[in-house]
Amino acid sequence: MFKKALSAFGAVLAAVTLIAAIFSYGSSRATAEGEIYSQPLEVEPAVIDGGFSVEVLINGVPATEYAARGRRYIEAFENAEYELRIHNPSPSRVAVALAVDGLNTIDARHTSAWDAHKWVIEPYGTINVRGWQMSSENARRFYFTTERDSYAAKLGQAANLGVISAVFFRERKPTPVTSVTSGQSQRPMKEENRTAPDASAGSARGDAGRDAAKSRSLPSYPPPDDESAATGIGRSVSNSVQWIKMDLEPRPIGDVTIRYEYRESLVRLGIIPRPYPRQDVLDRRERSQGFEPRYCPQP
Repeated sequence: MFKKALSAFGAVLAAVTLIAAIFSYGSSRATAEGEIYSQPLEVEPAVIDGGFSVEVLINGVPATEYAARGRRYIEAFENAEYELRIHNPSPSRVAVALAVDGLNTIDARHTSAWDAHKWVIEPYGTINVRGWQMSSENARRFYFTTERDSYAAKLGQAANLGVISAVFFRERKPTPVTSVTSGQSQRPMKEENRTAPDASAGSARGDAGRDAAKSRSLPSYPPPDDESAATGIGRSVSNSVQWIKMDLEPRPIGDVTIRYEYRESLVRLGIIPRPYPRQDVLDRRERSQGFEPRYCPQP
């Protein structure tokens, strides 16, 4: 399936479907009642079958991950910039649809993974995506902030805050052409092997109409608040990209989802243990003994 994509100049890897750009910078299981906690996954990044991985880097350091409720969670730190490090362990070039808060990191649209513009990752390659791609030359940094201050809220798209999603597609291998001998008829191409239409072929008016119809059908959500974590649109950084086309296999070969919350929310969810402000007092009391002096001393 041919897709239009972007590649980045000077980056370790190229970029993917429709738009793809590259930035080169630089666990708990719980129940609300029982408060049963598992250990944080401090070493392994969020990994799917096949070894594809996505790591959230805060100040260049991978965030500690917690496994709970069938998901991966990390702790967000308000106003901290972060970037996403994505690794392709396979011998094939892949395209990854990457969304933050439900918005594509390339064009800020909310679509299916197949229809999304994608980033290209070369075989065995790694890319670092540091922010929202704003043009062929610049991007603006990701940073943790409140829902009300988030980029998604500014665009009126606050229905999917607090989630980072990556879906991987493999580049299709060239199909050898075989000659048809006399007496044989040429078989029709199977539906899944036909080239998909270019997603950019639709008119602007048609796209706008579809987006408007979709927005009318969306359910209503509570307004964004000032306590929960989301991703803002930060300072501008240089990031040159260019468009390319890739012929992709239609079925994803893997996906990674990471949820992020501030510490207080992670505690309420039972992802990490509840803190005890008087822990020093409890430690002292645990060292208490029943007997020692022979007589009662004067106070």
